[in-house]
Amino acid sequence: MADATQMNLSFWKGRSVFITGHTGFKGAWLCLWLRHLGARVTGYALEPPTDPSLFDLATAGNEMSDLRGDVRDAEALESSIQNAAPEIILHLAAQSLVRLSYENPVETFATNIMGSVNLLEAVRRAPSVLAALVVTSDKCYENHGWARGYREGDAMGGFDPYSSSKGCAELVTAAYRRSFFEGRAGRAAGIATARAGNVIGGGDWAKDRLLPDLLKSFAEGRPAVIRNPLATRPWQHVLEPLRGYLMLAERLWNGDDTIPGGWNFGPHGTDVKPVSWIADAAAKHWGGNASWERDSECHPHEAHSLQLDIAKAESQLGWHPVLTVEEAVAWTVRWYRGLLDGQSARALALRDICEYGDLLATRNG
Repeated sequence: MADATQMNLSFWKGRSVFITGHTGFKGAWLCLWLRHLGARVTGYALEPPTDPSLFDLATAGNEMSDLRGDVRDAEALESSIQNAAPEIILHLAAQSLVRLSYENPVETFATNIMGSVNLLEAVRRAPSVLAALVVTSDKCYENHGWARGYREGDAMGGFDPYSSSKGCAELVTAAYRRSFFEGRAGRAAGIATARAGNVIGGGDWAKDRLLPDLLKSFAEGRPAVIRNPLATRPWQHVLEPLRGYLMLAERLWNGDDTIPGGWNFGPHGTDVKPVSWIADAAAKHWGGNASWERDSECHPHEAHSLQLDIAKAESQLGWHPVLTVEEAVAWTVRWYRGLLDGQSARALALRDICEYGDLLATRNG
């Protein structure tokens, strides 16, 4: 039997997995990784949210069932889950941008809250499902500007519509878990939530993302413009939280009753860096005349500081960060450089997945 503190790669071979939001940045990476591990994947999402998109460029929809649908459509979502009969559901679908939530608060609340309600209702009526993971955000916590990292038991909250919607999604999931999935006769699905930090990596073209904006400016030979250079965030490569999601899902599937609940995935405290540090590191790895300058315009409120306490994931799940923030930035720059040089987006992503897997054996023992 595989060590419970390690990611069991063989577990996923032939496993039936249903992913919502699979056309997004994290969703596309997750599809590529699961297909690489031999899982049978069904995705349910709207069209890719950006053009270009990693999902399209890396042909992430190949060799999987690629469905188009909205999580706000409860009937279509439930029908798709019933037809796929998955063992595991990974719920990533969301309106995921803070600034867009100011422009479209109703859409943000409807997608992030009612979309989660619809998903959990569908799970209640899907006997095949043994594990369901709802992915929220590090911004789900009521932000007090604390120097310490937020812990899983801290209060949910949120200043802006996006952060508030993610806090609500956490509360909704907890209520469903306690009301409908715990202490039931027979084997009910295990339900957990995952809260990740600011993810970076190749293939992200979403609006108002730091690394994509930086690298686009560098490629065009102009200084990047940064809104909040002193704001600190828990930066991590996208494969880090995805590994945490997969480890949680496996333990839920195995019926481990210590796993249901909320989990943080982020970097160690020494890798929580200000925006200016990330910008400087990206410029260094890009080379040439890459530079940035501060944006003097007024912008909507965003939290100044944010970090996650990952002690629970480290001690109870055996999950640890593998890449330093310096390496995460270097890998991200390398990916975009490779794409500009004409390399395949799919090959670049699979290279990172394989290299990350190799590092697991040497760094996460």
